[in-house]
Amino acid sequence: PGQAASADTMLRVLAGSPIVASHREGDSRVQDAYSLRCAPQVAGAARDTVDYAAAVAGRELAAAIDNPVVLPDGAVCSNGNFHGAPVAYVLDFLAIVAADVASIAERRTDRLLDPARSHGLPPFLAADPGVDSGLMIAQYTQAGLVSENKRLAVPASVDSIPSSAMQEDHVSMGWHAARKLRTAVANLRRVLAIELVAAARGIELRAPLQPGPATAAALAALRAQVAGPGPDRFLAPELAAAEEIIAAGTLRAAVEAVTGRLG
Repeated sequence: PGQAASADTMLRVLAGSPIVASHREGDSRVQDAYSLRCAPQVAGAARDTVDYAAAVAGRELAAAIDNPVVLPDGAVCSNGNFHGAPVAYVLDFLAIVAADVASIAERRTDRLLDPARSHGLPPFLAADPGVDSGLMIAQYTQAGLVSENKRLAVPASVDSIPSSAMQEDHVSMGWHAARKLRTAVANLRRVLAIELVAAARGIELRAPLQPGPATAAALAALRAQVAGPGPDRFLAPELAAAEEIIAAGTLRAAVEAVTGRLG
């Protein structure tokens, strides 16, 4: 289901694109690299995992976790319903997803910056290649964030340190899983913001070819906050602004104004 939803979203956002149409003739490439060709599969798997985690969270939020519990017949029963393993497992699962989605996004950005694989774009998307560094340092930032997310993907739920005189001898470590997931999700958002900035610059450097209407709307939303191609400049404020339009839903709203509600 996730793959179908992701593929549908990508097709609707790319609909009517002259850039896509330009590849129908005269393109010698047989097939794209995995980071492009398998984008719906990876994003779709992420969707499915989020849905699974939400289902687990919904069950747990509706569950009785008191210890002891008072049963309908008045009996007081000691139990282990408070144990956080169900939530801890899916929090760790989501950390894996955050690491992998960030990883595939960084690979696509790297392709945009490499003239050996970008098919006509300037090195590092620089205004003056050889003098300007373009988005090279932004990709360094991505690489560092992806590397951190891989470390954060190491599960917390497989660890347990006994406490309370060995009475609490197997704990979920779910709180630790949640804390590291929060960092991983923030890192993922920053990685996607950098890919957005790079992709937008790549599209503009393809002129006179133009993107489709939905992609153009996304580009316009970005350009309202972030300047386009040009000489080297301090990128941190622009990357932070790109991150904010993702976090605030501004980018999605701009696209859905053209496509209608996306899956």
